[in-house]
Amino acid sequence: MNLKQLEYFVRVAELGSFSKAALLLDIAQPALSRQVRLLETDLRCALLQRTGRGVVLTEAGKRLFDHSIGILQLVQQARGDLEARRDEPTGRVVVGLPPSLGRVLILPLADRFRDTLPKARLTVVEGLSTHIIEWIASGRVDIGLVLNPEAQAAIDIQPVLDEPLCLISPSSHRPRRLATRAETPRAETQMPFAELPQYPLVIPERTHSIRRLIEAQAVLSGIKLNVAWEVSSVQSILDLVRTGHGNAVLTPGAVRVSGRPRAFRVRPLTEPQLFSKLCLATSAHKPTTPLLRRVTQMLNSLVLNRVGGRSHIKS
Repeated sequence: MNLKQLEYFVRVAELGSFSKAALLLDIAQPALSRQVRLLETDLRCALLQRTGRGVVLTEAGKRLFDHSIGILQLVQQARGDLEARRDEPTGRVVVGLPPSLGRVLILPLADRFRDTLPKARLTVVEGLSTHIIEWIASGRVDIGLVLNPEAQAAIDIQPVLDEPLCLISPSSHRPRRLATRAETPRAETQMPFAELPQYPLVIPERTHSIRRLIEAQAVLSGIKLNVAWEVSSVQSILDLVRTGHGNAVLTPGAVRVSGRPRAFRVRPLTEPQLFSKLCLATSAHKPTTPLLRRVTQMLNSLVLNRVGGRSHIKS
């Protein structure tokens, strides 16, 4: 077993195809296949199962894939540490972003990275906050933006922004809600949390941090949410709200980065007021390299400028 074989195996597994991996690695496909076969021979087990569409990992392959990611990350980290004596950011950094933030941060992050860190390489992966935390803990991701993370010994958390949770409704008409008895008119600038069951909600699945936050408060308040639709994508949730399928509980930042902020009415939840906390997460067991410090600064700055909210960043 050698590092080159592990790298080849990882690329084939990630792409699910020998031909695609050969193009990416700039190597002849027969040579690539031979190196993976040598790895399988050395380990005395099949790592990849050939299918009509490409290849998939076997159970042994899945275990080796997890190990390989960590090994290759450690090798890259060793190279970065050796370069760090000049305090010159080099190497490769993997950034994890939630999809709702990725659509507004990836382009400016890539532009700034290219202009200021020419000797380094950037990889961006998208996933739910829970997945990003798992990837950081396993070494697959170096730094990520996550929402409302739970405390873990293996993860260092740095708060970046607090944003209030709000009832998001289409701006073209009053929020659709269940029929009630005669009500006393009042200004609709805020939404008491206890009134939330009156509104059909389009909310993320139960693994989403905001879903967990509002359901926990619903239990404390003794109310049951009126869930009309469960949709994973924040952008899809906003599309459903905009077209009158219900209301959402999200942050103002989610509306700002949607591309159509004027299409929505935003009413902060009160009694109690709930906040979604956006944090930077890194491994507690990895040393902080010059490259990681620079990327942390970039993400802090971009979040503040592009998303907004109540900042935790020290001026």
